[in-house]
Order: sequence, then C-alpha cells, then structure tokens
Amino acid sequence: MTDVRHVLVLPDRDAAEEVAAELPDRFGVTEEPQLVRDALAGEDDAEDAQWLVVVEDPDSRLDRTALDDLAASYEGWLETP
Repeated sequence: MTDVRHVLVLPDRDAAEEVAAELPDRFGVTEEPQLVRDALAGEDDAEDAQWLVVVEDPDSRLDRTALDDLAASYEGWLETP
C-alpha cells in the first residue's frame, strides 16, 4: 500500500494550528501533523503567507472529503494529489 500525504492549505498560522489540533479527535490521527509556512510567490511580508498542514496517512484511511470540509471551515482547502 502506498503512503498517502494530505496537504491542507490554510490562510494563516492560527487556522493551521487549530486544524492540526482537531485532527486527532476528529480523524484519529496519531502522528503529529507538520505545519509549514508557504510564502506566496513574490510576497516577502509574513502576513501574506499561507500555512500548510501536512498529514501522513500510511493506511489511506482518512476521508478526503471530510478533510476538505474541515479546511473549508477555516477558509482553506485540501490540495489535490
């Protein structure tokens, strides 16, 4: 089985931290998600950065639609592979 990595794109660090905190309770994620700052092209200002929440899903058991819904509730989205 291939390891799957889900990437949720959030508008700011606070949203990314809240989403990461919800993952264990809502989805049973046991490995801590990785938070990554993603500066937008051509933007140097830290305020103009998106944050990524990277979730490893080695058993391919996470529901992509539910992950997308969670990200959307924070004005974000789930990247398509």
